[in-house]
Amino acid sequence: MAYDFKDLKAGIKSTEEWLRSEFSGIRTGRATPALLDSVMVEAYGAMMPINQVGSISVEDARMMRVTPWDMSLAKAVEKAIMLADLGLSLAVDEKGVRVIFPDLTADRRASLVKLAKQKLEDARIAIRSEREKTIKDIEKKEKDGEISEDEKFRLKAELQKYIDEAGVTLEGLFAKKEKEIAE
Repeated sequence: MAYDFKDLKAGIKSTEEWLRSEFSGIRTGRATPALLDSVMVEAYGAMMPINQVGSISVEDARMMRVTPWDMSLAKAVEKAIMLADLGLSLAVDEKGVRVIFPDLTADRRASLVKLAKQKLEDARIAIRSEREKTIKDIEKKEKDGEISEDEKFRLKAELQKYIDEAGVTLEGLFAKKEKEIAE
């Protein structure tokens, strides 16, 4: 009987996606619209994500523009970005809000790398948790007589292969983010 690793694979995939999304929210020196995903703007008496109030475009490596669909919301967009405390400079003009990414200081770069390492460690913990759940399931199946002892060891080796691949992927994501922060 072949063991189904689909729960493990789904857990690994969701952890990788989580790490990608966490890394996209860590500011680098480069302008990325994903950084504004968490910004909520007060518009028409309700809190709305910034991407539902206007369009976000990258003008160059260090500048983005938020163009509200209703120009009367430009000040609300500016206020929401300031309250998000992302360390960005803002300028309102007739076309919308210019978002300027200042150069990162050495201290800020070091703290961003430290934050990225913490996110990586959180992802590793989640992967280890998935591994433990799968090992318990394999051992339970052996105890219940569904699989042999040899099969248990083969499955654990296969499981470790999946875990190692996930570790390499997570390390790759971190290395890419670390390089981005250093630029």
